[in-house]
Amino acid sequence: MSAIDEVLAKARSGLDRVDPERALELQGAGALIVDIRPHANREAEGEIPGSVVVERIHLEWRLAPDSEWRLSSVTPDATVIVMCNEGYSSSLAAADLQRLGLRHATDLDGGFRAWAKAGLPVQTGGSPAVP
Repeated sequence: MSAIDEVLAKARSGLDRVDPERALELQGAGALIVDIRPHANREAEGEIPGSVVVERIHLEWRLAPDSEWRLSSVTPDATVIVMCNEGYSSSLAAADLQRLGLRHATDLDGGFRAWAKAGLPVQTGGSPAVP
């Protein structure tokens, strides 16, 4: 097993990863879906309606519950589902958010592409990231 495979396995061991249908259900109950994909991917493939775009480079500052730059809706009890293209970098990001105090951070198993493949709602175009 490679070093990155070990890091990924360790990150995922602390996550209650959700499939696309469960993510949609949780979003309906108030969970925040955070899209960390680059603009080019969002422009080419679309986005999940109601998701918030926070590119990976800003994620910890915008979602750490005690950060002065955090999104106003983020509290230690918030349910946050991080999403990337296929569910790899989102696992690492969600584990980072848990370490920063976001207890209910997890990720979308299979990422945006699993969501789209499941036939769930997708909007076209690429929204700008939250500044």
